[in-house]
Amino acid sequence: MEKMTTRLRKLLSRDQILVAPGAHDPLVARIIEKEGFEAVYMTGYGTSASVLGQPDVGLLTLTEMAIRAANLVEAVSIPVIADADTGYGNAINVQRTVRLYEKAGVACIQLEDQVAPKKCGHMLGREVISQEEMVGKIKAACDARVDDDLMIMARTDARTNYGIDAAIERGKAYEKAGADVIFIESVESIQEMRMVTSSYNVPVIANMVEGGRTPYLSAKELEEIGYDIVIFPTVSTYVIAKAVKEVLEVLKHTGTTKDYFNKMISFVEFNEMIGLPKIREIENRYVAENFLRA
Repeated sequence: MEKMTTRLRKLLSRDQILVAPGAHDPLVARIIEKEGFEAVYMTGYGTSASVLGQPDVGLLTLTEMAIRAANLVEAVSIPVIADADTGYGNAINVQRTVRLYEKAGVACIQLEDQVAPKKCGHMLGREVISQEEMVGKIKAACDARVDDDLMIMARTDARTNYGIDAAIERGKAYEKAGADVIFIESVESIQEMRMVTSSYNVPVIANMVEGGRTPYLSAKELEEIGYDIVIFPTVSTYVIAKAVKEVLEVLKHTGTTKDYFNKMISFVEFNEMIGLPKIREIENRYVAENFLRA
């Protein structure tokens, strides 16, 4: 059976862009796979909202994120690219982070150069650690992995406060340190995007956040600019939040959701989506046999 790490490397070696929608829980990850996407992105922004009901400001711990990563991996048969924030400390902490995420089964781990506690990459007020410290963290991450195919993604948040040139230079240092994917966060124009995609020999990633600081382009447009992978980290979280808010408003005011049925997935379809038929098959294979033998 092909490793997910190896599969992701193959996907990123193609000429076409890889689209990885964001998932904040295993249910969304399963839907992403069922809709035909070839990879899923575990969003820290959405996970913080889902697990804690709070914003992406560094409140989630390493163990909470690693457990969520393991659950996403278990739910799908496509590579999981997982946000690991700052690595939850210095280079020593980063090594433990990589080991836990690798045990969880992720195909790529994303590390960023923000000062802790971090913030969402499209919020203001972000600060970055020194380039030298981040280079050491990337080297530590590369050394910690057991599977050489596990990809290390290095993200810099330097653009907002220090400009695109400084961000690109950081990216070059991170590539030299061993990063397999470069992530220049919060670029602010198509011209800057072209500067990013022409600066590296490893895959580069685009981050499409609805209402964020970066021009919102289609996957095809990003491919033409030269990006190798694009994530849409917030789309499912925002859609779910809006849909739940609307249906609960209806329930509050009418006392029923009867007129909302046509906007819901059906009982049967939902059970199929979350794998009930497979559970029934396993029950028939093992539980029924044991019952008969008894």
